[in-house]
Amino acid sequence: MCEGEQMIIGVGIDVAEIDRFAASIERTPGLLQRLFVERELLLPSGERRGPASLAVRFAAKEALAKALGAPGGLHWTDAEVYVEGTGQPRLRVRGTVAARAAELGVKHWHVSLSHDAGVASAVVIAEA
Repeated sequence: MCEGEQMIIGVGIDVAEIDRFAASIERTPGLLQRLFVERELLLPSGERRGPASLAVRFAAKEALAKALGAPGGLHWTDAEVYVEGTGQPRLRVRGTVAARAAELGVKHWHVSLSHDAGVASAVVIAEA
């Protein structure tokens, strides 16, 4: 690899049925705290995010794990999905996720989120 050249380390994609995800949240107390950091649960206004917004963030975390080779031991809350003021989705990683990314040489993340027709989908590209 030449200086300045970029290389894709991994690509992950995931989909989540929004209604099924919402039912899981209702059925399992504490699930939200195991999957998300507090900032992911709230809109900028301070209101709680709806099921579609949470499902797409969950899909992004699944896609992230796949982009990293789906190793065991990653903690859901070691990855945070957020959206910049421009509308661009981003990832913030720490702990177990950051360690795996460093192991693979990941320097940049590319994230795409979408939800429509009852399905949330996400693509994550890990780049060196």
